[in-house]
Amino acid sequence: MREAALLAVAVLAFVGSAFVPGGAFDAATHSMTPEPSDKTATGNFAREQPKPETLDYASWVAGTTELARAGDGHFYADAMVNNSRIRFLIDTGASVVALTGADARAAGLHWSAADVRPIARGASGPVFGVALTLDHISLNGHEANNVSAIIVPEGLDTSLLGQSYLSTIQPVRIEHDKMVLGE
Repeated sequence: MREAALLAVAVLAFVGSAFVPGGAFDAATHSMTPEPSDKTATGNFAREQPKPETLDYASWVAGTTELARAGDGHFYADAMVNNSRIRFLIDTGASVVALTGADARAAGLHWSAADVRPIARGASGPVFGVALTLDHISLNGHEANNVSAIIVPEGLDTSLLGQSYLSTIQPVRIEHDKMVLGE
């Protein structure tokens, strides 16, 4: 009788823990649930920001990207923005991705002079540009959607890959003369 009571308690504990958020049942069904698609047959829907667990998985799938330090001491990479290849300076101190006017046009982005306004403050004063959200950035399999960015039509020589993209990759670190993205 005592063994039956202990077995009943164990079964109840297991069943109870299986249905709590993050429990066995939730984890099992979460891994089987397909991710929502960005488009349906009836139209387009806004893309959702990746969830932290998706970001970790995406970094794992993408693997490790190593960037060699250039002669000027910086790190550079070619990334795809809206299906256009753009050369970026990796700027861990930049809050957002910043595109030159030429790179923004190459990525199919358009703006008018009326859209340009002060959007940031740099070492030499106000930075004029256009704030926007990029649909997609990809660098060696490290994917990100809905990335905050700015277009700086004049005064920026090289596009900057800032934290609005870099924060989607875990980890980002510098080891000697290499920047390592992902694990």
